[in-house]
Amino acid sequence: MKRFDIPTIYKSDFIKKIKEIRQTSDPRKKDVSPTVINFGPVSFVIARHFGFCYGVENAIERSYRAIRENPDKKIYLLSQMIHNPDVNDDLQSHGISFIMNTSGDQLIPWDTIQPEDIVIIPAFGTTVEIKQLLTEKGVEISSYDTTCPFVTRVWKRSEQLGKKDYTIIIHGKHNHEETRATYSQSIQNSHALVIRNMEEAQFLASVLKKERSKAEFYTYFDGKYSEGFNPDLHLDRIGVVNQTTMLASETTAISEYLKDSCKAYYGVEAYKDHIAETRDTLCYATNENQDATFGMLKEEADFAIVVGGYNSSNTSHLVELCEERLKTYFICNASEIKSKNEIHHFDYPNKEHLITKDFLSSDKPVKIMISSGASCPDTVVDAVIEKILDFYSDKKSMSDALKDLTESY
Repeated sequence: MKRFDIPTIYKSDFIKKIKEIRQTSDPRKKDVSPTVINFGPVSFVIARHFGFCYGVENAIERSYRAIRENPDKKIYLLSQMIHNPDVNDDLQSHGISFIMNTSGDQLIPWDTIQPEDIVIIPAFGTTVEIKQLLTEKGVEISSYDTTCPFVTRVWKRSEQLGKKDYTIIIHGKHNHEETRATYSQSIQNSHALVIRNMEEAQFLASVLKKERSKAEFYTYFDGKYSEGFNPDLHLDRIGVVNQTTMLASETTAISEYLKDSCKAYYGVEAYKDHIAETRDTLCYATNENQDATFGMLKEEADFAIVVGGYNSSNTSHLVELCEERLKTYFICNASEIKSKNEIHHFDYPNKEHLITKDFLSSDKPVKIMISSGASCPDTVVDAVIEKILDFYSDKKSMSDALKDLTESY
């Protein structure tokens, strides 16, 4: 796989060594068991796969290249490059301005953007309409279009399905940048509908099977379907694609459920004419990180820490998986760990910040699971580990712990 030129501020020698040890012992990545590294009074159970994925590294490399190559030009990002505050803050410190926020609200008027300006398209991609607007303004957008190739793969699959008269069902969060972009791409060739979860898939199936009315469909999915969408006509042939950062297992479950619904309604002999096979749109990195989380959760631990941006979809799903098994703290970086007696963390479902006291045991060795989202730099994970280690005076050094780990493999 291609190696990217990532700024050193995002690299960690400690994390790199752990990943190298695992890569050497398991080059084909078949083993999703975690890495357990023991410092004496505290041990870390570290997910087999975590941190920057291909699409994120590509986006970061091209964004910093834009800064180097255009020292005298105004440089804009359509919105956050990725959903990580440390990365976005550093880009802004280099003079990059965000045109919109993550919800698509305008921060900088389009009239401000001039033909000679540099506009970077983030890893999530953008809508057809915004690309047309920039092109009409004379802005050259191809050089710094950092859209993840796995996102564009979803778009290509949507295009193929649309040209075969399938309606595109997008499993995603309808207000997420990537889903807005995929929706925009999909409606160029077909009708489209965004569904969030299995509950919405079940409602959709009841409409497909004529158990619910057209009026109920319009009310339930208000704002999530394409103009002119007629459920009596446009649910006859469907294909499911996804926002690449959703739970892969949930996308698969939704696809299987809708397939079974088509079987029940159209019959075993005919259902294949009514739903397309689309498992090839799942992102490899999303699958790897989620599989690694399942592998990590087979271990015993006192609690888990998941590190990443609070608006990061893929990170939030890792949190969901961990919370099903044990107490989990979702933090954006080490600054949220205030002391051995206090951690600030984020309740993603309720979108609120929480404070937990005495989260670290003082009378026995503690075992902590740790992972991070695909947009989280390794240095941020490293800093979290070091912050916790600082609370213990009788710990092993990092070099000794790594030596023991190396010998164990």
